[in-house]
Amino acid sequence: MSNVVAQAEEAYNFVLRHINKGATIEGVYTVSRWEYPVKAIREVIRNAVVHRDYSFTGKDIKVAVYDDMIEITSPGLLPPSIDFNAMDSRQSDAKNKVIAPVFKLLGIIDQWGNGLKLISEELKDYPEIEFIWKEVGLSFQIQFRKRNFINESKKQKELGQELGQELGQELLQEIEGKTMFTLILDKLLIKPHSRMDLKEVFGHKKASGYMNRTLSKLQSLNLIEHTIGDRPNHPNQKFKLTKLGLIFIGLVNENAR
Repeated sequence: MSNVVAQAEEAYNFVLRHINKGATIEGVYTVSRWEYPVKAIREVIRNAVVHRDYSFTGKDIKVAVYDDMIEITSPGLLPPSIDFNAMDSRQSDAKNKVIAPVFKLLGIIDQWGNGLKLISEELKDYPEIEFIWKEVGLSFQIQFRKRNFINESKKQKELGQELGQELGQELLQEIEGKTMFTLILDKLLIKPHSRMDLKEVFGHKKASGYMNRTLSKLQSLNLIEHTIGDRPNHPNQKFKLTKLGLIFIGLVNENAR
């Protein structure tokens, strides 16, 4: 069994492995964004470890990832001095007088009273996520819930059907198999790359005919495009994902989970 510090990080990494990281295009750049406020989630997990009631034997902190929410449940009730309705104010009340100072010494806790404020600040950038806290029996539970989950699920299903019709089921299966197509799309999800940058994906020292044919195919499917559209041979020319490409790679990664 690992120590409590490692357990907090393991739980956080578990969440990252089971949620999606999407992207938006801003100018010539692709900006990645997790579907949930991960800094806030990490803070909640750390707080659960620091403030749980260790007198409850046989009970553990539970971290669950559902289709519509992330749920973190900690044994023990909320200290009466902490008010989650006033998250912007600095509040501090360490229930465990040994674990809390250790976390502070290791730099896991930045500063007393900053936790709720950090959560509140990041939630402002995620209006689509509802933050819910409640006491369930003798446990304290926090949920990060998707506000429009049903509508988004229906929209994603419709997009998947449209892509299947547009690309053809045979090609869809080939790309979902993590072939060269998805390796390129995954790389472009991070940021635009030049043709020479992409040669590394193929394990070549220079661009090959196969690589050029693959890039041309992705362009013809409208999954990637040039960053300088009107000058294909410009020395600073790069490839980036199209909106269709962003949607598609998101569906591929979802199916791969």
